[in-house]
Amino acid sequence: GEYAMIKAAEMNGWLDGKKAMMEMLTCIKRAGADLIITYFAKEAARRLTNDY
Repeated sequence: GEYAMIKAAEMNGWLDGKKAMMEMLTCIKRAGADLIITYFAKEAARRLTNDY
């Protein structure tokens, strides 16, 4: 669902995929998730280690 939607929108130039990915994951965490399992896992981990 969310992975395919964000990737398709990014490929069409409709949004910044990296920002959308981080926003989606942040929203899930804010909603109270203790664990997030996603196809974005490796990409998010790379981004977090490079940004922080």
